[in-house]
Amino acid sequence: MTEGRFHNKTVIVTGAGQGIGFEICSQLAAEGAFVVLNDIDEQLTNAAVDHITLQNGRCVGVSGDSSQLNLIQQLVDTAVQATGSLDVVIANAGITLFGDFFEYPPASFFRVMEVNLAGTFFLAQAASKQMKVQENGGSLLLMSSVTGHQAHKNLAAYGMSKAALEMLAKNLVVELSPYHININTIAPGATITERTASDPEYHETWARITPMGKPASTKDIAAAALFLTSTHAKHITGQSLIIDGGWTSISPSPY
Repeated sequence: MTEGRFHNKTVIVTGAGQGIGFEICSQLAAEGAFVVLNDIDEQLTNAAVDHITLQNGRCVGVSGDSSQLNLIQQLVDTAVQATGSLDVVIANAGITLFGDFFEYPPASFFRVMEVNLAGTFFLAQAASKQMKVQENGGSLLLMSSVTGHQAHKNLAAYGMSKAALEMLAKNLVVELSPYHININTIAPGATITERTASDPEYHETWARITPMGKPASTKDIAAAALFLTSTHAKHITGQSLIIDGGWTSISPSPY
């Protein structure tokens, strides 16, 4: 394995069985990282780990709900037991539950907050505790969204959760900087993944309303994630990087 930017680094990525998370894991492994890959779907977890391993990457899977405290601790323990340290955590797991504001059910609201906010908060907490003990710093990356910057129909709860993650990253600068831990967020816009590719109108719609003329690929998002968690970005903290081909600059509705 090449000695890339993440040689001898141990990384946790949640929600990574497919899509953006999987591409992040693939690129990390290709650059020398030992990856602890999580997805709630055990079959997706196993398939993703097998794929990366076949590419000579170092990767283990931990399947389960990343909003649950016992699973969060299992992720940290797995990383430390495998390599002795934890260097990077990317809290990619999230859930989108569309719904009209006037009829939005409490169960949907609390599930979005549990996964997107509580899962991310407590993963950042557990990882930071480990990094603090190690005394050699680390990097955290949270997954926001353009919907945290721009209103989107039927996504009030989701957008609210993503905006909150960006404030979390800003606030934790105060808590984490003394231990040389940086924390940032990325906010993807429309991105072609397995889920969005199933919509026959998705690519055409977002190509038409995105200034750069196309939605993002998972490689576009992963490239930014790797930069912000690499040593090249150690003096960047508390920031959010929007990756949307310019959509939020003009914000045309997809409807």
